[in-house]
Amino acid sequence: MGEPYYITTAISYPNGKPHIGHAYEAIAADVIARFQKAMGRDVRFQTGTDEHGLKMVQKARELGVTPAELCDEMSQHFINMCAALNVHYDNFQRTTEPRHHLASQELWRRMEANGDLYLSRYEGWYSVRDEAYYDESELVAGEGAAKLSPQGTPVEWTVEESWFFRLSAYGDKLLELYEANPDFIRPEGRRNEMASFVGQGLRDLSISRTSFDWGVKVPGSEDHVMYVWVDALTNYLTGLGWPEETEDFSTYWPADLHLIGKDIVRFHTIYWPAFLMSAGLPLPKQVFGHGFLLNRGQKESKSLGNVTDPIALAETFGVDPLRYFLMREVAFGQDGSYSAEAIVNRCNAELANSYGNLVQRTLSMIFKNMVGEIAKFSSNEADESLLAIVHAACAEELPREFRELNFSAGIDAWMRAVFACNAYVDEQAPWTLRKTDPERMRAVLLCLFMAIRDLTIAILPVVPATANKVLDQLGVPLDARNITALGDAGWFMKRVATGERLAQPLPSFPRLELPEGAAA
Repeated sequence: MGEPYYITTAISYPNGKPHIGHAYEAIAADVIARFQKAMGRDVRFQTGTDEHGLKMVQKARELGVTPAELCDEMSQHFINMCAALNVHYDNFQRTTEPRHHLASQELWRRMEANGDLYLSRYEGWYSVRDEAYYDESELVAGEGAAKLSPQGTPVEWTVEESWFFRLSAYGDKLLELYEANPDFIRPEGRRNEMASFVGQGLRDLSISRTSFDWGVKVPGSEDHVMYVWVDALTNYLTGLGWPEETEDFSTYWPADLHLIGKDIVRFHTIYWPAFLMSAGLPLPKQVFGHGFLLNRGQKESKSLGNVTDPIALAETFGVDPLRYFLMREVAFGQDGSYSAEAIVNRCNAELANSYGNLVQRTLSMIFKNMVGEIAKFSSNEADESLLAIVHAACAEELPREFRELNFSAGIDAWMRAVFACNAYVDEQAPWTLRKTDPERMRAVLLCLFMAIRDLTIAILPVVPATANKVLDQLGVPLDARNITALGDAGWFMKRVATGERLAQPLPSFPRLELPEGAAA
């Protein structure tokens, strides 16, 4: 097995069905996990649902069901979303599971044993929707005399007995962490925001509630349940079997990457590392706060009537085209926008017209003009130049960018190699060579066959279903579909030795059509 790599998404709050933001994060995490596997890493990928808190209690009451019934129903929607979008996780962690309660309580005990918890009274502003506490100075004005959180959500004045965590004792330690590990928070702008926030001074954090009982019970204070973010963050440990000294925990912790939305960076880069420091546990290596995905430039909301069902979107355009568009269109870490027209235009121009057409016409010519035979050939300078361009893009440029989560830039390098292949086809004109120089035609087509293999393996993490179908047509073995295999020059001769002939190819990426009524 290769070097371990542990990636997590934020666990989704299931008080509503999944929206496009949930799909975006899940797809991005899946692309990262598949890419790291393709680079030879031993990958563990975890996602799940965050099922406690006042929001779930209120939603269940509104629907006339118990919180447990609501959690069971709604969590299944997130499981179904992952299945529909070809997101292959290793563990789906639900916070209502008994093992998670045990893990959360053990974290609590360790923080308490370190002297960081004390019982007092909380008076302050709380946003039920954000499950977050806010200082008066952070609030913004709403309509009339209303106060809103920095996220624009309603806040209410809350007074109750509470356990507190001595967050104020960790300000200097957190600033030292950010200074010593500049990549702990990415992108850079998020790190600067968090350093500025911590630098202004931290207040102790209320970490229990008594006004409802849907949550993890506080050890020794059964009338208290833990603040939802204490138990939510602990899920990253629960999924590895902690607090037991399991092989999974010793292998995969600390996490290599917590992939989250930019709106919850504070919880993951201030609260979470402070909790872990208090409990004497290693810190994750990196937290990446990605941007929002906007619908035609607008944030989705029920009031605007622009909430998109990601499964319906995948059914309309196809799972792989949707995955490709999201990774290609948006500079990861920044906000991005999508629309039906943008998906159709991007996927038709690049997947259908460029890559798909390259695959289809090359394999069709090999099938028709060479009876599908893959054989040795003599290459010339033009062939070697093309293969060098493709190899650099697929084995060097794309992996370099994907390691840094620069998906759009990595795919851009890949597309330049696709364009180079299409330019090579036009220059070499194998349809003309068929009559004038059949041997040269064979060399051109087999050179393209080799290039398509590299292109397809490189893009496989993004469009896994279609890429695997193309590799099936090429006859590439399952154990050779890794980016680490691209440097193996002997694969082609192994393929020749099988004596298999290519079958008539099937289209990989047909052109998309704009759904009726989708245009603005």
